[in-house]
Amino acid sequence: MKTTAAFEVPLHNADDRQRFLALLNEVSEANGYHVDAATPSELEWSSQVSPITFNAAVWRGNDEELMASAMDFQDRIGRVWISFPKGEAPLRSMRFQKALMARVRQGWPETASLPIMPSGAIPLTEDLVRTDAGYSVKPGAAGKYRDGE
Repeated sequence: MKTTAAFEVPLHNADDRQRFLALLNEVSEANGYHVDAATPSELEWSSQVSPITFNAAVWRGNDEELMASAMDFQDRIGRVWISFPKGEAPLRSMRFQKALMARVRQGWPETASLPIMPSGAIPLTEDLVRTDAGYSVKPGAAGKYRDGE
């Protein structure tokens, strides 16, 4: 499941997270997909190990194919990363990504693109620097993400 695109969406409060989840559901359902999202109690339980305020996945069929995954994490609470795998049918996956991200950018214009390394990995937060065009990998950190390393 190689990641082909990823974005950081600023969701700083419960209202933002609810609106984002509603948008995920709306666009997913319009494309015949569904969303599985962690409940507040599941997030609270998970946060005992590591802080998290959002965790959701978009699925095609009966959880047959992951279309997108979105979550924040202890070092980026309030900054949800949504990633898109290549998928079984890359054109179908790309159409969904474009439809969803157009709507996300309308609601959250500060959304920033994340770099995808040749291996398909998204660099760790500590290895990223924010630019006008999104995020880029800090000089010297790219070597960590080569295929096979």
